[in-house]
Amino acid sequence: MFTKIFLVLLLIKLTACNNDGFSYNGFLSANLSFDGIAEITPNGLLQLTNNTKQSTGHAFHSMPLQFKDPTNERALPRGLPVQNLGLFSSSNNGNSSNHVVAVELDTVQNLEFGDIDDDHVGIDINSLNSTNSTHAAYYINENGRIETISLISGEPIQVWAEYNGTDMKLDVTISPVKKPKPNRPLLSSVVNLSSVVLKDMYLGFSTSTGLIPTAHYVLGWSFQMNGKAQELDISRLPKLPRRGPKKKSKVLTIGLPIFMLVFILVTVASVLLFVRRRIKFAELLEDWEREYGPQRFSYKDLFIATKGFRDTELLGIGGFGRVYKGLLPSSKAEVAVKRVSHESRQGMREFVAEIISIGRLRHRNLVQLLGYCRRKGELLLVYDYMPNGSLDKLLFDQTISVLTWNQRFRIIKGVASGLYYLHEEWEQIVIHRDIKASNVLLDHEFNGRLGDFGLSRLYDHGTDPQTTHVVGTLGYMAPELSRTGKATTSTDVFSFGVFILEVACGRRPINLRASAEGVVLFDWVSECWRRGLILETSDPNLGTDYLVHEMELVLKLGLLCSHPVPCTRPSMGQVMQFLDGDAPLPDLSSNSFRVSPLEVGHNEGLDAFTMSYRYSSSIGDSILSGGR
Repeated sequence: MFTKIFLVLLLIKLTACNNDGFSYNGFLSANLSFDGIAEITPNGLLQLTNNTKQSTGHAFHSMPLQFKDPTNERALPRGLPVQNLGLFSSSNNGNSSNHVVAVELDTVQNLEFGDIDDDHVGIDINSLNSTNSTHAAYYINENGRIETISLISGEPIQVWAEYNGTDMKLDVTISPVKKPKPNRPLLSSVVNLSSVVLKDMYLGFSTSTGLIPTAHYVLGWSFQMNGKAQELDISRLPKLPRRGPKKKSKVLTIGLPIFMLVFILVTVASVLLFVRRRIKFAELLEDWEREYGPQRFSYKDLFIATKGFRDTELLGIGGFGRVYKGLLPSSKAEVAVKRVSHESRQGMREFVAEIISIGRLRHRNLVQLLGYCRRKGELLLVYDYMPNGSLDKLLFDQTISVLTWNQRFRIIKGVASGLYYLHEEWEQIVIHRDIKASNVLLDHEFNGRLGDFGLSRLYDHGTDPQTTHVVGTLGYMAPELSRTGKATTSTDVFSFGVFILEVACGRRPINLRASAEGVVLFDWVSECWRRGLILETSDPNLGTDYLVHEMELVLKLGLLCSHPVPCTRPSMGQVMQFLDGDAPLPDLSSNSFRVSPLEVGHNEGLDAFTMSYRYSSSIGDSILSGGR
């Protein structure tokens, strides 16, 4: 490491010069004269100083040059070490008789010599006070961009000292040893050397150490009296000694323990990640479920399909859980995944059996239940994805309805066809129990498909349904449910009647913001029918853009299906005949509608809708309760 380096190009008196140029890539073959502690190392370095304190080292080019009188006449002025660098003393510094021209590379700021800083390059004439100096650096382009160099860093550098006798200009250029010579010199001075340089001069290097000893080395040297000096071959230059003590191998002392620690940490992390993933995707699977293998989805597939059940994939939130859009990783099929929370295993086996049975339903107007997945605390149901969403959003969440009457009428007939299939055409009777606009989904062509069979119940043809919890949605529940607790095909027909009134009128079953006579949709439509104004209940968004006979048919059919007396309601088979025009709609007597749904069940002490509202809290009960 360098603490103070002063490499000089000396021109002093010589007796003769038989050659005007030389080049040394290392100094093993060089014939040099030494003074002080300077020497050549075994690998060819010119070592000017070593680790001796306050020492001086000089090296001169001696062949074919000769001293006039090497015994009596010294080639250099008497010099002192440390800040005088072995060149001058306080008595001769600056004397014109010195005949010394030097380029200094100085890493110590000596104020007595006017040094600008502790890392500079200077041009010295007969003195240690530089005639011109600047901070050590080199130009990396001709536009003036400059890069500094640390002389004390110990990294080798190149130095070019060039004098043009015609212009009397001395240029000094430096750069890192592996960089090409910059096009622009670092330092330039106009110097008239005629009074400084004698007829015969000597070239060499000089430096010294102070209280902190430092070794200084020269790797190569090239000189030319007339013309351009030969470039040094960087690849042939000797290597500098290692700075500092030799590094001991730390592979065993440090590397191996670190490797073992990293290996253990990676192993533990891998095990934890594996366990975490097992827990994350853990499912409940009991022996009795194995027969439903084709209908069961893995939680991992559903997790990937819904992108981890992100909110961005959320399609909607219902009474029993959230519904997410998903893309199955294997088949790339679009699905809707409903997450239903549950805390009890009571009735789970029977419920899953019904889910699987419902999964066998096949009808163009039913949303296909593809399968399920059971996990701790939740059940996941997988359905076909309906791109146009639920019907209620298009009826009520739009400023202007986007559904034409033709579309609405086709949706009503489609839902009726699907419900007819559930009640009369399939191998068992399926009671849906939650028919409403939000459970009717629309496919690519806006065909209505009845979905969400989470509340559905099955029983065989020719048998009576069993008593169950009163569940459903307020406004769609038949009034007799509050008294009997039995869901039947007739209670489904009631909900369907409310549904078709909802579609035709563009109003929800119960509207608390409406006037007193319009709070309950059935009451309002039946009152307008009695007044002969039934067409005035049609959705204002439609204007008059509908067929009058179809609108009257739907409105009257809605009143008939949602009649408060169960035996008055038609079956879904009859509903299909009315809608297809295969049978006339029976005449509606005004007396038939004097009894409001609010009055049915009054003998229980509460009206039907009050009972429905009380039991609406059961909507939040788990559909897995198993009660019937």
